[in-house]
Amino acid sequence: MATARRRFFRCACFCSENLYVARYGLHVRFRDEQQLRLDYGPILRSRGCVSPKDFQQLLEELEQEVKRRQRLGQESAARKALIANSYRPVRPEIYNPLQDVALAPEFLAAAEYSTLPGADLQGLLQQLETVSEEQRIYRLPVFTAPFCQTLLEELEHFEQSDMPKGRPNTMNNYGVLLHELGLDEPLVTPLRERFLQPLMALLYPDCGGGQLDSHRAFMVKYAPGQDRELGCHYDNAELTINVALGKTFTGGALYFGGFFQAPSALAKPLDVEHVVGQGILHRGGQLHGARPLGTGERWNLVIWLRASAVRNRLCPMCCRKPELVDDEGFGDGFTREDPPSVDVCVLT
Repeated sequence: MATARRRFFRCACFCSENLYVARYGLHVRFRDEQQLRLDYGPILRSRGCVSPKDFQQLLEELEQEVKRRQRLGQESAARKALIANSYRPVRPEIYNPLQDVALAPEFLAAAEYSTLPGADLQGLLQQLETVSEEQRIYRLPVFTAPFCQTLLEELEHFEQSDMPKGRPNTMNNYGVLLHELGLDEPLVTPLRERFLQPLMALLYPDCGGGQLDSHRAFMVKYAPGQDRELGCHYDNAELTINVALGKTFTGGALYFGGFFQAPSALAKPLDVEHVVGQGILHRGGQLHGARPLGTGERWNLVIWLRASAVRNRLCPMCCRKPELVDDEGFGDGFTREDPPSVDVCVLT
Protein backbone atom coordinates (compact mmCIF):
# COMPACT_ATOMS: atom_id res chain seq x y z
CA MET A 1 0.00 0.00 0.00
CA ALA A 2 1.05 3.60 -0.56
CA THR A 3 1.33 4.27 3.18
CA ALA A 4 4.00 1.61 3.64
CA ARG A 5 6.17 3.13 0.86
CA ARG A 6 6.56 6.44 2.67
CA ARG A 7 9.74 6.90 4.65
CA PHE A 8 9.38 7.10 8.40
CA PHE A 9 11.88 8.03 11.09
CA ARG A 10 12.55 7.79 14.80
CA CYS A 11 13.35 10.65 17.17
CA ALA A 12 16.91 10.54 18.53
CA CYS A 13 15.50 10.78 22.06
CA PHE A 14 14.54 7.10 21.84
CA CYS A 15 18.05 6.19 22.99
CA SER A 16 18.16 8.54 25.98
CA GLU A 17 14.63 9.37 27.18
CA ASN A 18 12.02 7.31 29.02
CA LEU A 19 14.22 4.34 29.91
CA TYR A 20 12.10 2.18 32.19
CA VAL A 21 13.58 0.74 35.38
CA ALA A 22 11.01 -1.80 36.52
CA ARG A 23 12.72 -2.52 39.83
CA TYR A 24 12.23 1.09 40.94
CA GLY A 25 9.04 1.80 38.96
CA LEU A 26 10.67 4.75 37.26
CA HIS A 27 11.21 6.17 33.78
CA VAL A 28 14.51 8.02 33.52
CA ARG A 29 16.49 10.17 31.14
CA PHE A 30 20.00 8.80 30.79
CA ARG A 31 23.11 10.34 29.28
CA ASP A 32 25.86 9.52 31.74
CA GLU A 33 26.48 8.63 35.38
CA GLN A 34 26.85 12.21 36.58
CA GLN A 35 23.54 13.28 35.00
CA LEU A 36 21.76 10.22 36.42
CA ARG A 37 22.97 10.95 39.97
CA LEU A 38 22.10 14.62 39.68
CA ASP A 39 18.62 14.16 38.23
CA TYR A 40 17.45 11.01 40.02
CA GLY A 41 19.68 10.43 43.08
CA PRO A 42 17.07 11.34 45.74
CA ILE A 43 14.13 9.51 44.17
CA LEU A 44 16.24 6.43 43.45
CA ARG A 45 17.35 6.29 47.08
CA SER A 46 13.75 6.65 48.22
CA ARG A 47 12.82 3.63 46.10
CA GLY A 48 15.56 1.33 47.33
CA CYS A 49 18.65 2.15 45.26
CA VAL A 50 20.82 2.88 48.27
CA SER A 51 24.14 1.07 47.99
CA PRO A 52 27.01 1.61 45.52
CA LYS A 53 26.30 -1.91 44.25
CA ASP A 54 22.66 -1.00 43.60
CA PHE A 55 23.65 2.08 41.63
CA GLN A 56 26.33 0.27 39.64
CA GLN A 57 23.84 -2.44 38.69
CA LEU A 58 21.36 0.22 37.56
CA LEU A 59 24.05 1.99 35.57
CA GLU A 60 25.00 -1.22 33.75
CA GLU A 61 21.36 -2.00 32.98
CA LEU A 62 20.77 1.47 31.52
CA GLU A 63 23.93 1.26 29.38
CA GLN A 64 22.79 -2.12 28.05
CA GLU A 65 19.31 -0.77 27.30
CA VAL A 66 20.77 2.17 25.34
CA LYS A 67 22.84 -0.24 23.24
CA ARG A 68 19.78 -2.45 22.69
CA ARG A 69 17.76 0.52 21.46
CA GLN A 70 20.56 1.62 19.15
CA ARG A 71 20.56 -1.80 17.47
CA LEU A 72 16.81 -2.22 17.47
CA GLY A 73 15.90 -1.24 13.90
CA GLN A 74 18.62 -3.29 12.23
CA GLU A 75 18.01 -6.35 14.41
CA SER A 76 14.25 -6.15 13.89
CA ALA A 77 14.66 -6.10 10.11
CA ALA A 78 16.96 -9.13 10.31
CA ARG A 79 14.44 -11.03 12.45
CA LYS A 80 11.61 -10.19 10.07
CA ALA A 81 13.58 -11.50 7.08
CA LEU A 82 14.49 -14.74 8.88
CA ILE A 83 10.89 -15.30 9.99
CA ALA A 84 9.61 -14.72 6.45
CA ASN A 85 12.01 -17.34 5.11
CA SER A 86 11.84 -19.99 7.83
CA TYR A 87 8.68 -19.77 9.92
CA ARG A 88 5.72 -22.07 9.17
CA PRO A 89 2.38 -20.73 10.47
CA VAL A 90 -0.12 -23.01 12.16
CA ARG A 91 -3.05 -20.81 11.07
CA PRO A 92 -2.01 -19.51 7.63
CA GLU A 93 -5.44 -17.97 7.02
CA ILE A 94 -4.49 -15.20 9.44
CA TYR A 95 -2.07 -13.93 6.79
CA ASN A 96 -4.83 -13.42 4.22
CA PRO A 97 -6.18 -9.87 3.79
CA LEU A 98 -8.50 -8.85 6.62
CA GLN A 99 -12.12 -9.77 5.95
CA ASP A 100 -15.24 -8.25 7.50
CA VAL A 101 -16.21 -11.66 8.90
CA ALA A 102 -13.34 -11.33 11.39
CA LEU A 103 -14.83 -8.18 12.87
CA ALA A 104 -17.60 -7.84 15.42
CA PRO A 105 -20.92 -6.55 14.00
CA GLU A 106 -20.84 -3.64 16.46
CA PHE A 107 -17.40 -2.60 15.22
CA LEU A 108 -18.47 -2.80 11.58
CA ALA A 109 -21.59 -0.75 12.30
CA ALA A 110 -19.64 1.95 14.16
CA ALA A 111 -17.02 2.19 11.42
CA GLU A 112 -19.68 2.32 8.70
CA TYR A 113 -21.57 5.04 10.53
CA SER A 114 -18.36 7.07 10.84
CA THR A 115 -17.99 7.20 7.05
CA LEU A 116 -21.52 8.50 6.40
CA PRO A 117 -22.08 12.10 5.31
CA GLY A 118 -23.26 14.01 8.33
CA ALA A 119 -21.88 11.52 10.85
CA ASP A 120 -21.03 13.25 14.11
CA LEU A 121 -19.60 12.47 17.53
CA GLN A 122 -22.93 12.24 19.31
CA GLY A 123 -24.23 9.74 16.79
CA LEU A 124 -21.11 7.62 17.09
CA LEU A 125 -21.22 7.64 20.89
CA GLN A 126 -24.57 5.89 20.71
CA GLN A 127 -22.75 2.88 19.26
CA LEU A 128 -19.89 2.78 21.79
CA GLU A 129 -19.53 2.36 25.52
CA THR A 130 -18.24 5.56 27.06
CA VAL A 131 -15.94 4.42 29.86
CA SER A 132 -15.01 7.96 30.86
CA GLU A 133 -16.43 11.06 29.19
CA GLU A 134 -13.95 13.28 31.01
CA GLN A 135 -10.90 11.22 30.00
CA ARG A 136 -12.34 10.31 26.58
CA ILE A 137 -11.95 6.55 27.04
CA TYR A 138 -14.27 4.29 25.03
CA ARG A 139 -14.86 0.59 24.48
CA LEU A 140 -16.51 -1.57 21.83
CA PRO A 141 -16.30 -5.13 20.46
CA VAL A 142 -13.64 -5.36 17.73
CA PHE A 143 -13.08 -9.02 16.76
CA THR A 144 -15.38 -12.01 16.73
CA ALA A 145 -14.67 -14.84 19.18
CA PRO A 146 -13.57 -17.25 16.41
CA PHE A 147 -11.10 -14.71 15.03
CA CYS A 148 -9.69 -14.00 18.50
CA GLN A 149 -9.13 -17.72 18.96
CA THR A 150 -7.50 -18.16 15.55
CA LEU A 151 -5.19 -15.19 16.02
CA LEU A 152 -4.31 -16.33 19.52
CA GLU A 153 -3.42 -19.82 18.26
CA GLU A 154 -1.09 -18.34 15.65
CA LEU A 155 0.58 -15.95 18.08
CA GLU A 156 1.05 -18.69 20.67
CA HIS A 157 2.49 -21.04 18.04
CA PHE A 158 5.01 -18.40 17.03
CA GLU A 159 5.85 -17.59 20.64
CA GLN A 160 6.62 -21.27 21.30
CA SER A 161 8.70 -21.66 18.12
CA ASP A 162 12.47 -21.34 17.93
CA MET A 163 12.23 -18.20 15.81
CA PRO A 164 14.00 -15.07 17.15
CA LYS A 165 11.71 -12.63 18.92
CA GLY A 166 11.99 -8.98 19.81
CA ARG A 167 10.48 -7.40 22.92
CA PRO A 168 7.08 -5.90 22.10
CA ASN A 169 8.02 -2.54 23.65
CA THR A 170 10.42 -1.08 26.18
CA MET A 171 8.37 -2.19 29.22
CA ASN A 172 6.86 -5.59 28.37
CA ASN A 173 9.20 -8.57 28.16
CA TYR A 174 6.81 -11.15 26.71
CA GLY A 175 4.90 -10.81 23.45
CA VAL A 176 5.16 -10.57 19.68
CA LEU A 177 5.83 -7.71 17.28
CA LEU A 178 3.25 -8.09 14.53
CA HIS A 179 5.33 -6.44 11.81
CA GLU A 180 8.13 -8.97 12.37
CA LEU A 181 5.62 -11.78 12.00
CA GLY A 182 4.38 -10.33 8.70
CA LEU A 183 0.95 -9.29 9.96
CA ASP A 184 1.17 -5.55 9.36
CA GLU A 185 0.16 -5.63 5.71
CA PRO A 186 -2.72 -8.15 5.81
CA LEU A 187 -4.16 -7.31 9.23
CA VAL A 188 -3.09 -4.14 11.01
CA THR A 189 -2.79 -1.67 8.12
CA PRO A 190 -6.28 -2.39 6.71
CA LEU A 191 -7.70 -2.33 10.24
CA ARG A 192 -6.22 1.15 10.71
CA GLU A 193 -7.03 2.55 7.29
CA ARG A 194 -10.52 1.15 6.70
CA PHE A 195 -12.00 1.01 10.16
CA LEU A 196 -10.06 2.74 12.92
CA GLN A 197 -9.33 5.99 11.10
CA PRO A 198 -13.02 6.90 10.48
CA LEU A 199 -13.80 6.13 14.13
CA MET A 200 -10.84 8.05 15.50
CA ALA A 201 -11.53 11.02 13.23
CA LEU A 202 -14.82 11.58 15.06
CA LEU A 203 -13.62 10.62 18.53
CA TYR A 204 -10.27 12.42 18.55
CA PRO A 205 -10.03 15.01 15.74
CA ASP A 206 -7.71 17.14 17.88
CA CYS A 207 -5.24 14.25 18.24
CA GLY A 208 -4.85 13.55 14.52
CA GLY A 209 -7.54 10.86 14.52
CA GLY A 210 -8.37 11.61 10.90
CA GLN A 211 -4.74 11.68 9.78
CA LEU A 212 -3.37 8.39 11.08
CA ASP A 213 -0.60 7.27 8.74
CA SER A 214 1.41 4.69 10.67
CA HIS A 215 1.27 2.39 13.67
CA ARG A 216 3.14 -0.02 15.89
CA ALA A 217 1.25 -3.20 16.75
CA PHE A 218 2.23 -5.88 19.22
CA MET A 219 0.81 -8.64 21.35
CA VAL A 220 1.58 -8.57 25.06
CA LYS A 221 1.32 -11.56 27.36
CA TYR A 222 0.78 -11.63 31.10
CA ALA A 223 1.24 -14.95 32.89
CA PRO A 224 2.58 -16.47 36.12
CA GLY A 225 6.36 -16.44 36.12
CA GLN A 226 6.43 -13.80 33.36
CA ASP A 227 5.08 -10.25 33.24
CA ARG A 228 2.18 -9.99 35.70
CA GLU A 229 1.60 -6.24 35.76
CA LEU A 230 2.74 -3.05 34.08
CA GLY A 231 3.86 0.20 35.66
CA CYS A 232 2.28 3.55 34.96
CA HIS A 233 3.27 5.07 31.64
CA TYR A 234 1.99 6.78 28.52
CA ASP A 235 2.27 5.50 24.95
CA ASN A 236 4.47 6.70 22.11
CA ALA A 237 1.33 7.24 20.06
CA GLU A 238 -1.35 9.80 19.41
CA LEU A 239 -4.05 7.18 20.01
CA THR A 240 -4.17 3.58 21.26
CA ILE A 241 -6.50 0.62 20.92
CA ASN A 242 -6.03 -2.30 23.30
CA VAL A 243 -7.96 -5.49 22.45
CA ALA A 244 -8.17 -8.46 24.82
CA LEU A 245 -7.69 -11.69 22.83
CA GLY A 246 -7.89 -14.15 25.75
CA LYS A 247 -7.24 -16.54 27.34
CA THR A 248 -9.01 -17.09 30.66
CA PHE A 249 -7.83 -14.80 33.44
CA THR A 250 -8.72 -12.83 36.52
CA GLY A 251 -7.33 -9.46 37.52
CA GLY A 252 -5.06 -7.47 35.23
CA ALA A 253 -7.41 -4.50 34.78
CA LEU A 254 -6.16 -1.39 33.04
CA TYR A 255 -6.02 1.67 35.25
CA PHE A 256 -6.06 5.23 33.93
CA GLY A 257 -4.98 8.55 35.36
CA GLY A 258 -4.97 11.94 33.74
CA PHE A 259 -3.02 13.23 30.76
CA PHE A 260 0.73 12.88 31.18
CA GLN A 261 1.39 16.63 31.23
CA ALA A 262 -1.32 17.32 33.82
CA PRO A 263 -0.52 17.67 37.54
CA SER A 264 -1.82 15.07 40.00
CA ALA A 265 -2.40 12.81 37.02
CA LEU A 266 -2.88 9.64 39.09
CA ALA A 267 -4.76 11.12 42.03
CA LYS A 268 -7.92 9.15 41.22
CA PRO A 269 -7.11 6.24 38.90
CA LEU A 270 -9.96 4.61 36.98
CA ASP A 271 -9.93 0.81 36.66
CA VAL A 272 -11.26 -0.78 33.45
CA GLU A 273 -11.70 -4.54 33.23
CA HIS A 274 -10.75 -6.37 30.04
CA VAL A 275 -13.43 -8.20 28.04
CA VAL A 276 -12.23 -10.72 25.45
CA GLY A 277 -12.84 -9.44 21.93
CA GLN A 278 -13.41 -5.86 23.03
CA GLY A 279 -11.10 -2.93 22.44
CA ILE A 280 -10.42 -0.01 24.77
CA LEU A 281 -9.75 3.27 22.93
CA HIS A 282 -7.77 6.08 24.56
CA ARG A 283 -5.37 8.90 23.85
CA GLY A 284 -1.75 7.82 23.83
CA GLY A 285 -0.85 10.50 26.37
CA GLN A 286 -3.31 9.14 28.93
CA LEU A 287 -1.35 7.78 31.87
CA HIS A 288 -2.20 4.13 32.41
CA GLY A 289 -0.89 0.78 33.60
CA ALA A 290 -1.97 -2.79 34.27
CA ARG A 291 -3.00 -4.15 37.65
CA PRO A 292 -1.42 -7.45 38.74
CA LEU A 293 -2.76 -10.55 37.05
CA GLY A 294 -4.70 -12.80 39.40
CA THR A 295 -4.91 -16.17 37.67
CA GLY A 296 -4.59 -17.54 34.15
CA GLU A 297 -3.02 -15.84 31.14
CA ARG A 298 -3.97 -12.55 29.49
CA TRP A 299 -3.04 -11.88 25.86
CA ASN A 300 -3.77 -8.46 24.38
CA LEU A 301 -3.30 -6.88 20.97
CA VAL A 302 -2.12 -3.28 21.37
CA ILE A 303 -1.95 -0.90 18.41
CA TRP A 304 -0.25 2.45 18.78
CA LEU A 305 -1.82 4.74 16.18
CA ARG A 306 0.32 7.60 14.94
CA ALA A 307 -0.28 10.79 12.96
CA SER A 308 2.83 12.44 11.55
CA ALA A 309 0.85 15.69 11.21
CA VAL A 310 0.87 15.83 15.01
CA ARG A 311 4.16 14.24 16.03
CA ASN A 312 6.29 16.01 13.42
CA ARG A 313 5.71 19.15 15.47
CA LEU A 314 6.35 17.70 18.92
CA CYS A 315 7.79 14.33 19.91
CA PRO A 316 5.52 12.95 22.65
CA MET A 317 8.43 11.28 24.43
CA CYS A 318 10.82 14.22 24.81
CA CYS A 319 8.30 17.05 24.25
CA ARG A 320 10.62 18.73 21.76
CA LYS A 321 10.70 19.05 18.01
CA PRO A 322 11.88 15.61 16.87
CA GLU A 323 15.48 15.09 15.85
CA LEU A 324 14.98 12.59 13.04
CA VAL A 325 17.04 9.41 12.79
CA ASP A 326 16.80 6.77 10.05
CA ASP A 327 14.80 3.70 10.97
CA GLU A 328 13.13 0.63 9.51
CA GLY A 329 9.49 0.35 8.42
CA PHE A 330 7.15 2.78 10.13
CA GLY A 331 9.89 3.81 12.57
CA ASP A 332 8.25 5.88 15.28
CA GLY A 333 5.92 7.57 12.83
CA PHE A 334 7.86 10.75 12.05
CA THR A 335 8.27 12.00 8.47
CA ARG A 336 10.24 14.71 6.72
CA GLU A 337 7.21 15.76 4.76
CA ASP A 338 4.87 18.45 5.97
CA PRO A 339 1.32 17.09 5.83
CA PRO A 340 -1.46 19.43 6.96
CA SER A 341 -0.91 19.95 10.67
CA VAL A 342 -3.42 19.81 13.50
CA ASP A 343 -3.23 21.16 17.02
CA VAL A 344 -1.27 18.92 19.34
CA CYS A 345 -3.68 16.79 21.38
CA VAL A 346 -5.25 18.95 24.06
CA LEU A 347 -5.11 18.06 27.74
CA THR A 348 -8.86 18.10 28.42
